[in-house]
Amino acid sequence: MTPASDPSATPATQARQPSPVTPPGDARRRMLLRRGFVLEYTTLGWNAAGIIVLAYAAITARSVALAGFGLDSLVEIGASTVVIWELSGTGEDRQRRALRLIGVAFAALAIYLAVQSTWVLVTGYRPHHSPLGIGWTAVTAAAMFTLAYGKARTGKALGNPVLATEGQVTLIDGILASAVLAGLLFNALAGWWQADPAAGYILVFYAAREVRDIFWPKHSPA
Repeated sequence: MTPASDPSATPATQARQPSPVTPPGDARRRMLLRRGFVLEYTTLGWNAAGIIVLAYAAITARSVALAGFGLDSLVEIGASTVVIWELSGTGEDRQRRALRLIGVAFAALAIYLAVQSTWVLVTGYRPHHSPLGIGWTAVTAAAMFTLAYGKARTGKALGNPVLATEGQVTLIDGILASAVLAGLLFNALAGWWQADPAAGYILVFYAAREVRDIFWPKHSPA
């Protein structure tokens, strides 16, 4: 019989027994939740600053790609807010609602960019060069890919599909930043103004795919 279960054990003996510890699973979950919040708040702050930078760059350069990227930053802010709200609570119903809200944000972004990119190509609307846009999109691409990787790993470890799915929003943000950067460079270095609206179509494809996966997920056979 151990001292802890021995009725004859003295108070001093009992005091020397190890105190209960928090299960490692619970401690790890709290750590992962904190990491998730840090990732989302970092994304929020980055995109809030990006809206200001991109608004100025888009107006001065008359660039639909930069304007679309600014809208993407708004979508990312909304998606991050949804995930912060979801991480603060529990339950499958709450997760499903959060996923649908992210899907709506994807759909809005895809529709806007499809319309704007087509309009620019049809009218021949030529953007100016934008050194500010080139610098911001280059740095943003690196930041978004890093954040997306962190969200994907953290969401998987937590078993949280909302965080993992929002990581796809951030990944698309990085892909769009790269596409916009390429369009701006082609326009600045080679005069290929068509590369600017073409960059928008890249995001349309990825956003439409995410909308499909959220609202019409594939179910593996039983």
